[in-house]
Amino acid sequence: MNLVQWDPFRELEEVSTRLNRVFGRSALPKDGAKDAMTMIDWSPSVDVAETGEEFQVKAELPEVKKDDVKVSVDGGVLRIEGERKQEKEEKNKKWHRVERSYGSFLRTFSLPENIDQTKVRADFKDGILNVHLPKSAKPNPQSHAIKIE
Repeated sequence: MNLVQWDPFRELEEVSTRLNRVFGRSALPKDGAKDAMTMIDWSPSVDVAETGEEFQVKAELPEVKKDDVKVSVDGGVLRIEGERKQEKEEKNKKWHRVERSYGSFLRTFSLPENIDQTKVRADFKDGILNVHLPKSAKPNPQSHAIKIE
């Protein structure tokens, strides 16, 4: 008989992960959607930094294609959305554990008034999306779709 040492912190982490999966799903409307209850499947990790010239938002998007990501700024809100697609099922493959999340995602961030929305740019490399939000002297609340380079 094998004895397994109980780790209460691991148990707490597993409960936390399960709760985040249950309650972490958001019901948010998508652009042009008639149904206001669109389920978001997962949420990528994001870092937000500030320098003297700009704000930078860096999002981890592993296994997401650049074409599956959309970045826009509208009314002082940065919107990052897209989808991570799951592998196709193979008949000879038996899954023992699936911990990664798949499906659509959406992250929104309220922006300070001193962002020049006409100069916002984004680049995507090695599964990392970098959105650069240059600072401006005067507010500019216009709506812009951002091309990802």
